[in-house]
Amino acid sequence: MFLALLSLAVGSKDLGLNEVWTGLLAADGSRESIIIWQLRMPRTALAIIVGAALAVAGVLMQALTRNPLAEPGLLGVNAGAAFSVVLALSVFGATTIDEYLWFAFLGAGAAACFVYVISARRSLASDHARLVLAGAALTASLGACTAIITMFDADTFNSYRFWVIGSVADRGIDTALYILPFVAVGLIAAFVSGPSLNALALGDEQAKALGVRLSLVRVIAMSTITLLCGAATAAVGPIAFVGLVVPHLLRLIVGVDQRTLLVTSAVAGPVLVLAADIVGRIIQRPGELEVGIVTAFVGAPALIVILLRGRTR
Repeated sequence: MFLALLSLAVGSKDLGLNEVWTGLLAADGSRESIIIWQLRMPRTALAIIVGAALAVAGVLMQALTRNPLAEPGLLGVNAGAAFSVVLALSVFGATTIDEYLWFAFLGAGAAACFVYVISARRSLASDHARLVLAGAALTASLGACTAIITMFDADTFNSYRFWVIGSVADRGIDTALYILPFVAVGLIAAFVSGPSLNALALGDEQAKALGVRLSLVRVIAMSTITLLCGAATAAVGPIAFVGLVVPHLLRLIVGVDQRTLLVTSAVAGPVLVLAADIVGRIIQRPGELEVGIVTAFVGAPALIVILLRGRTR
């Protein structure tokens, strides 16, 4: 709540808490009201929705692959959604989120299937480094295809270069409302699958002994990841490391119970994205750094620390 209010108050024109409160209640066309309802409320709502979606998707990905380094951005899911959006912009002339959202779902789903095939092989599922490298290879390949399209299509490039950075700015409240049902369905499906994911963490044989239908659990989990990542990426562009950093920090605090991790990630994810968006507005006034850049600055060192920690162990 505090970060949400701070997000409404901080920007190129700072507002006091009294002005924020007045603008929220009045909605009368005053300067404060316009700043809050037309500029800062949509980006605050998007940061909350996208943060919850990416963090929960990260928990699901890590539980499904039994890999603490698994994250939608690292394993190519975001890149798949981004490539499909570029195709929608270039080939099909999509211009609004309701037109290219389904392409984002398709791309995220294709990448998720690739990750599932890789993780289903024990030789790779037990080797974190090789799995991450496979995701990096997929991301690089899709990135190259995206670059080829944008290189020869100036109109697509102009739209893509603002979207690919990963930003919650300059989006209307209609964008948040459009992806909200998809994210809500994904979050509900994730919470319901928590007990099955706990059983899955014990191993396939133990999960079967407990009556878990492995194929069904995996299909639901991958479909949920596709919903969450596809909606979030279509709305604000690819934002990396949220699904990696949040689950790792929470495991140190709340333990490894997937049910608790899923619920707390739905809260901590928005905290991280909101904090990154606020920091981006503060450190480069009167301009701002996009949230995707700030999370990359946080996430890259966090990944290095995680790798070094694992090597020490």
